[in-house]
Amino acid sequence: MKPDQPPVDHNIGRKHFCPTRMRRTILEMAYAGSTVHIGCAFSIVELISVLYRNYLRYPENNPDAEGRDYLVLSKGHGVMAQYACMHELGWISDEQIKGYFADGSELKGLSDSRVRGLEVTSGSLGHGFSVGVGIAMGLKRRGTDQKVYAILGDGELNEGAVWEGVLVAAHHDLDNLMLIVDQNGFQAMGSTEEILKLGDLDDKFQSFGFQTAEVDGHDEVEIDTAISKLWAERTGKPKALVARTVKGKGVPFMESDNRWHYTRLTEDTFAQAVEALKTSRDQL
Repeated sequence: MKPDQPPVDHNIGRKHFCPTRMRRTILEMAYAGSTVHIGCAFSIVELISVLYRNYLRYPENNPDAEGRDYLVLSKGHGVMAQYACMHELGWISDEQIKGYFADGSELKGLSDSRVRGLEVTSGSLGHGFSVGVGIAMGLKRRGTDQKVYAILGDGELNEGAVWEGVLVAAHHDLDNLMLIVDQNGFQAMGSTEEILKLGDLDDKFQSFGFQTAEVDGHDEVEIDTAISKLWAERTGKPKALVARTVKGKGVPFMESDNRWHYTRLTEDTFAQAVEALKTSRDQL
């Protein structure tokens, strides 16, 4: 397979990774486990859906396949969105979803490499991307056509380790690496604009030697087109996709309300959120 070609079709189809259904799965997990980080999982649903549906290669649907591509969820607190995709693939059972965060559950609130299908242990922000850079460097030296996708939050870009990784990726011409920024405008304790202004991210990544694109992070067609174009243009540079997103996307009373970074669902708010999803443009 040529490096600029999309992966083989695993017969997953568009019916899988439906954003509304995945958000419902996230709500079910968060409610069952009385846990947090709903908003930051909702903001990456379309991004991660497109990756799993159209780009990530898992020969024979095996998350441990030697020739697989790698998804590094550097913003590890958004892991419920990845769990929802893994549920779609059959890697996580209904029982595991219902038992999320219960005593003895394998599924943690942060990405954990001990869970089959998760590549890194992340959540200590800024570190996951560096692991992704290392994986990409190893694959490039081996001469494979495997790719690495690393999803970071915009608040995570406050961390100096991210920019060290960006320098290393550009210096070593890691054109098998794509950094994806979930630019939802918030971090744990406030807006990114208030806490540490990031400026024009597209310009920043270009200045560091990356090939870049900006997209609406909830428009699956736009995301797919941008990723395909970034791979097709053989510049020899690492890629950066800056995705403008809405924290809490899909449930109006959660959207751009940073309280849902740490707020737990009650019986009433769970029912209200499920009802709100029914009016989404995406159908279950």
